[in-house]
Amino acid sequence: MERNKLSMIFKKLNRVILGGMLSVAVLGATAQTTETAPSNPNVRLGQKALIDGDFKAAAAHLQKALPAEAGDPDVMYMLAYSQYQVGDYKKALESFSKVVQLRPDHESAYYYRGKANNMLAVQTDVKVTSTNREKMLNAAIADYTKAIELNTGDVKYYQNRGIAYRDLGILRGTPGTANYDKAIATEAYDKSIADFEQVLAMNPGKKDIQTEIKKAKIYRDNLK
Repeated sequence: MERNKLSMIFKKLNRVILGGMLSVAVLGATAQTTETAPSNPNVRLGQKALIDGDFKAAAAHLQKALPAEAGDPDVMYMLAYSQYQVGDYKKALESFSKVVQLRPDHESAYYYRGKANNMLAVQTDVKVTSTNREKMLNAAIADYTKAIELNTGDVKYYQNRGIAYRDLGILRGTPGTANYDKAIATEAYDKSIADFEQVLAMNPGKKDIQTEIKKAKIYRDNLK
């Protein structure tokens, strides 16, 4: 019953914002490796597949480049990004974590690790406890926050953190679920609204975000 309730809410809401947020560029990783061709043939093949948009092939080739290239943050980022794009979020989490270990200032790795955790948290076709869903959402929020600290001018970091806070509000504010907590849900919705308002301040007139703010306020005000 709990999973069915969450499934309907998450799927309906995430269709609005998450669908159009994937980046078509992979930071500077591919640009850097195209200036001087990588010596590792699997990296070359992975890079080509990535540029061609064949993320499954890219992930396969780049995986074969390990462990030899495990210390190269650009290779690990391309692998993580490819894994994310094919929906292998658990592996992407591991790979993005290695990127930030190698490059603690890699804002895009924090961003996509946050997205991977958020995607896993709202998947309702797999059995995950509400406690673990909450942990993943909080991890996503922490990663978006870190990305914002590294670059306060990137609007998508605020937008996606707003989504994560909203999803946390849904998780803790759905009546009849084991972890229902009005106070936590209210706080999550308030923070979601604040992030969405920041998006509007940076990009005025975004009607989709105006709609998200209205809905978040309705969900918050209707908490029982």
